[in-house]
Amino acid sequence: MAAPWEVELTHGRIGIRPLRRSDANRWSELRAANGGWLSPWDATLPPEGGQQVTSYRQMISVLRRRARHGEGMPFVSTWDGVMVGQVSVSSIVGGSARSASIGYWVSADHAGRGITPTGVALVCDHLFGTTRLHRVDIAIRPENHPSLAVVRRLGFTDVGLAPRYLHIAGRWADHRLFQLVAEDVQGRVLDRV
Repeated sequence: MAAPWEVELTHGRIGIRPLRRSDANRWSELRAANGGWLSPWDATLPPEGGQQVTSYRQMISVLRRRARHGEGMPFVSTWDGVMVGQVSVSSIVGGSARSASIGYWVSADHAGRGITPTGVALVCDHLFGTTRLHRVDIAIRPENHPSLAVVRRLGFTDVGLAPRYLHIAGRWADHRLFQLVAEDVQGRVLDRV
């Protein structure tokens, strides 16, 4: 039986599939070409945060190990089958919380095509349906208007400001926290796209 993260989800030209070792070249190309587009939002490690992951090989090893332990689901988003971004599920918790967090990015040349909201919706439907989670969280910098549009479009609830929530670009940055809970979804999250 396949693990919950070893799925391929599609809607039209948009797809979600597991991040693979063979994605190394494409992932590196996308990250290099989109450095300025993504760097204002990318998490960084503070000095006391441990050793920085410096290669794709190290990153995929960490993400796949977390996936095997049920702690995460590393996905890529695709357009016509070609990788154009990433949707990562992290901090999966069972027990009485049954929750997870989602982070995402898409290349600048594919922004505005509905890839991110559709990909996040597909992943949320998978988390609520297949893995039976109760809550999905997304943390967004208050000035990241395109990302704020994604959660608003999908009906996430703004639960407030978290001061100095994540380390971004060398400093602790405020984030708005959003959540979607299973009881608030009538039908599919994908129906909201």
